[in-house]
Amino acid sequence: MEKHLLLVRAAPVTRQIVTALDDADLAAPTPCAGWDVRALVEHLLHWGPSLEGAAHKASVPPGAADAGDDWRKALLGQYDRLADAWGAPAAWEGTTYMGPTELPADLVGGMVLGEFVLHGWDLARAAGQAPAWDDEVLTALHAEVARSADQARSMGVYGAEVPVPETAPLLARVLGLSGRNPSWTA
Repeated sequence: MEKHLLLVRAAPVTRQIVTALDDADLAAPTPCAGWDVRALVEHLLHWGPSLEGAAHKASVPPGAADAGDDWRKALLGQYDRLADAWGAPAAWEGTTYMGPTELPADLVGGMVLGEFVLHGWDLARAAGQAPAWDDEVLTALHAEVARSADQARSMGVYGAEVPVPETAPLLARVLGLSGRNPSWTA
């Protein structure tokens, strides 16, 4: 699959997860140690503008506008803008910026895919949902996570790899590689 189609394919599942969340879920723990749903939503909204800017080759500092009481609308809008921005083939070409740091654009695009799927799964599990992305999206994400896992672990972005059998479903293998326990429940 062409990389620029990955977020377009991942977005509907992630949108469905967010749409199913309600205000009572905000206090629920997530698989991200020490983060409840509210903290994870704030994280996603905080980094969203930088990730969106990166698709346009712009250095945009992190920081979201206050979502107010309509956090769901703000997060859905952010996901829509990211899928639209990274849905352009040029977004994945050359170099771009995460804040002031220049990085390969396809590396940042892979990070955005992880924000959709990995953090989407985190939100889903916090609310007892069981999402399913298609295998092409998960295959591409597995390659992206494998490519950056050591660096992400050294930066504290991923935890230690969780051993998952090679015969496990692809989502479980991606989760384990990113330091998540695929059987985590709230």
